[in-house]
Amino acid sequence: MKIISISGEDVLSPLDSPTWKPEHDLFAKCEAYDEPERARALGIYPFFRPIEEMDGAEVLCEGKRVLMVGSNNYLGLANDSRVVDAAVQATRKYGLGCTGSRFLSGNLIIHEQLEEALADYIGKDAALLFSTGYFANQGALTCLFEDGDYILCDKENHASLIDGCRMSAAKIIPFAHNSPESLRRRLTRLPREAGKMVVIDGVFSMSGDIARLPELMDVAGEFGAKFYVDEAHALGVMGPDGKGSALGLGVADRADLMMGTFSKSLGCMGGFLAGDEDVIKYVRHKARCFIFTASPTPAVAGGVLKALEIMQQEQWRIVKLWENTRRMHRGFREMGFHIGTTETPIVPILIGDEQKAFFFAQRLFDSGIFATPAIYPAVRRGQAIIRTSYMATHAPEQLDYVLETFERIARELRIFEDDVYQRAAGEIPQRHHDSSLPHPVRTVAV
Repeated sequence: MKIISISGEDVLSPLDSPTWKPEHDLFAKCEAYDEPERARALGIYPFFRPIEEMDGAEVLCEGKRVLMVGSNNYLGLANDSRVVDAAVQATRKYGLGCTGSRFLSGNLIIHEQLEEALADYIGKDAALLFSTGYFANQGALTCLFEDGDYILCDKENHASLIDGCRMSAAKIIPFAHNSPESLRRRLTRLPREAGKMVVIDGVFSMSGDIARLPELMDVAGEFGAKFYVDEAHALGVMGPDGKGSALGLGVADRADLMMGTFSKSLGCMGGFLAGDEDVIKYVRHKARCFIFTASPTPAVAGGVLKALEIMQQEQWRIVKLWENTRRMHRGFREMGFHIGTTETPIVPILIGDEQKAFFFAQRLFDSGIFATPAIYPAVRRGQAIIRTSYMATHAPEQLDYVLETFERIARELRIFEDDVYQRAAGEIPQRHHDSSLPHPVRTVAV
C-alpha cells in the first residue's frame, strides 16, 4: 500500500490495495432499485412507452393505434402541417442547431422575432427564450434573489418552480394550496423590509384548478411582494386569445413576471419569461442556465412563431377545447368519479391505490386509450390518479369511448368500493358543478 502526504501528514493510500472497498457504495441504491422490473413482471409498467407515429388525437404505440388522452397538446397544433412546415423552413434556412449559447454565438434573428411576438402577445415589455420551460423557471428564480430574500411558494406548484426556488438564495416559505388566507399569515411573519416574491402556477398541472390570482395578488400587494405566474398550462387555454390565466382573470398588469412554455398548447418545446425590460435584461445576463446552455433550435423558433399565429387566428380551437372540457367534466362526475377541483382540460381521475392505478392504466391501454398514472410525489400518498387531458381535436365519439371505458374498468377493478379510494375521496375537495368553468375568450372570475 502506497504512502501519500495529505496536509503535511503521511497516510496510507488504499488505492493500490486489491481488497480495499469503500464503506459506502454510491451505486448500491441503483442496483437495489427494482420497482420498474416488478411492475414489468406484473405487466403494468406505464412509463416510457415508445410512440412510433403521431396523428392528431391518436398515436401508434407498441404496434397498436390508441387514443391519446395523456398529452398536453391542448389545441392540436403539435402535428399541424403548417407548424411542421415552418419548423422545416427555419431548419433549412439556419441549420439543425446553433451549436452555441445565445449569449455568445447562437443568437438568431428568429429568436429575437419570437421574443418580440411573445412580449406583444401577453402584453409585457420584453420576453426571453429558454431551451425548456424548466430552465425558464430555474433561470429566473436562481438569479433574482439574494440572502435575506423570501419566496412564497404554493405547496402544489410544479416541480420546476419548486426546484428553482430551492436553488435560489432565498428562504422558501410554503403556503397552503391556493389560499390567500395562508399567504397572508406567512407574509405577516416576515420582515417588512425584506425582498419577497409570490410564485404560483396559473393552472395547476395535476389538480387542473386555477390559481385565485386576484385575491392572492391583493394580499401580496399589501406586503410589497412581487408576483410570479407560471402560465405553462394556461397559455392557449385561458383568457382572450388564450393569453393565460392572468389575462383571463384581468390581472396581467399586476403580474411582475409571467412564464410560459411551448410544450403544451404551442405543440413544441422550450419556454420563455416575460416582464419589465430591466428585469428581463438582468435575467438575460445573469441566469446561468440561459448563458451556459445551447440556444433553442431554429425549428423550435420557427414552429412556435407559426403556432402562435394560428392560435390567435383560429379561435375555434379554444372554443372547441372548452366544449370538450365541459363534456368530460360532466361525464366523469355523472358516473361517480372524483375529479377534484379541476376547472380546466386537465382532468385527474382519482384511483387511490397506486398499484390499482397502474393496473387501471394498463387496462386503458389494452382498450386503446393512452393515459398514465400519477403517484407520489406528484400527488399525495394514497391519492394516485389517472391524469387525463383533452384536446380541441378530440371528436365527440372519441370522448364518449373514453368515458365508457373508464366506467367499465372502474367496475371491473371495483375502484369505488376500495377503502383507499373512499378515504382519498373524503380528503380531496370536490367541485360539484361546472357552472364556474371560465369561458375561454373573455375575462372571468374564479
